Amino acid sequence: MELKETHVSIVIPVCDEEENLRELSDRIRDVMKKIGVSYEVLMIDDGSKDSSFKIMQELRFADDRIEAIRLRRNFGKSNALDIGFSEAKGEVIITMDADLQDDPDEIPRFLKEIEQGKDLVSGWRSPRRDGWIKRLLSRFFNRVTSLMTGVKLHDFNCGFKAYRVEVVRAIRVYGGLHRYLPILANWQGFDVGEIRVRHHPRKAGRTKYGIERITRGFFDLLTVMFLTRYTTRPLHLFGGMGMLFALAGFVINLYITALRFRFGNIMGRFPLLILGILLMIVGIQLISTGLLADMIANLHHRKDQTKISRKL
Repeated sequence: MELKETHVSIVIPVCDEEENLRELSDRIRDVMKKIGVSYEVLMIDDGSKDSSFKIMQELRFADDRIEAIRLRRNFGKSNALDIGFSEAKGEVIITMDADLQDDPDEIPRFLKEIEQGKDLVSGWRSPRRDGWIKRLLSRFFNRVTSLMTGVKLHDFNCGFKAYRVEVVRAIRVYGGLHRYLPILANWQGFDVGEIRVRHHPRKAGRTKYGIERITRGFFDLLTVMFLTRYTTRPLHLFGGMGMLFALAGFVINLYITALRFRFGNIMGRFPLLILGILLMIVGIQLISTGLLADMIANLHHRKDQTKISRKL
């Protein structure tokens, strides 16, 4: 892919960033003019309550390379990105935040990595210009995510990324899965890389994310783990859990049976007996659920087989 011949789409989710949009637009224009690459900017207003969309419209009237898209309410960053991906016309797509903490001057470095063969390049904010609590929680989250998924990145939460268009066409973004796009891309067989990027303190406005996103991120991680490991073999997940429950119930009931033969009664172990029976029932139900899910996955795979290859 020749850099000069590449059309680039820059997708920017926006939520209450009226004080940053004009400067962000100017800096993107300066950078793209310097490297001589054709581009478009898609600003997605994700339910802003300030005058962000009005400013986006003004920027659109002043520069036809800018598109202003407004969502009816705040649907979240993942949905805003999904809309941007569907509207993007470029061969390479850059995502960045609208708060000016991501530095547009880093865009050429992302494009260079794509030109050299990467399918997805994720930014690593180093050093990160946020509060120490936020940095500490993020570091813990990133290490746990890397350990659980096997994708070795330092900063999954960084919104500054570059994608070949094939990547975003192969992945559907919803919920809070925007954090895990590198994992989903890696699972699809795409080549994922990472570069250090400059990170600036927020100049204006306030962050839209609080501590609660750690909890949400954990549940989203479980979703990604299921999607990447068990979508095509759900019996491995449900069957494994079912076997554990059923085995535990069997051992308990074996113990109750031994008491009955040795002492003529179960020595008042009725709660334990009920627990053993319950565990076996739950185990059988989980195994049955896994079998049904496996059959559904097999039918879906037959109906919608896709080629996971890449032309060179």
